[in-house]
Amino acid sequence: MTQSAAISRPFTFDTVFDGDQVIAPVRPKRSFALDEVETIRTEAFAAGERSAVARAEEEAATALAETTLAIRQAMGALTRLAHEHRSASAELALTAARKIADAALEQFPEAPVAAALAAMAREIEAVPRLMIRSGAADPARLEAALHKAADAAGYKGHLVFKAEPGMSTGAFVFDWGDGRAAFDPTLAATRIQTALEAALAAEGLHAEAPILENLSPDISPDSSGDVS
Repeated sequence: MTQSAAISRPFTFDTVFDGDQVIAPVRPKRSFALDEVETIRTEAFAAGERSAVARAEEEAATALAETTLAIRQAMGALTRLAHEHRSASAELALTAARKIADAALEQFPEAPVAAALAAMAREIEAVPRLMIRSGAADPARLEAALHKAADAAGYKGHLVFKAEPGMSTGAFVFDWGDGRAAFDPTLAATRIQTALEAALAAEGLHAEAPILENLSPDISPDSSGDVS
């Protein structure tokens, strides 16, 4: 190898010649004054601080979004649990009410018909004859209770009793020609059960909706005694 080859350097095309114009390359600054160094240091520190804050804010936003999602999922589970508990409680209360009502009817089977006569006294006060159909196991007891209720209500019409063996305990039918009233505790209990189920179904999982609405979406990742 010759000496000239050992000391040769590649041509870098730093300077550009454009006709009469010579464009010199921008040379990186190799020395800085103290005030320039301080300015550069300050700017670099500020840029790093902004980057750290941005990363922290991004991490906080991600954590908040994940927390919100977890809360929503937990609230969904709690909402379903609350609805199931509410439905079970209502069913338990209805079952207990049925047991109490059945026991009361066994002890006082004439109570519903006597109460109905007292409640309708004003409506039937001018009726000369009232037909009463009932499946009472003890007709004499029923007649005595109805006569007592009629006297207490001031009803002066004639009471006519007709046995209906197929009717349930406590059921009755009033018939006065121009009108009719009937009550069946079994059918009444069925109507109450249906109404309760409809109310629970209509309510669905919306009872706790206001709690869920408080979670901002902006941070989210994505009657047995009625006479009818």
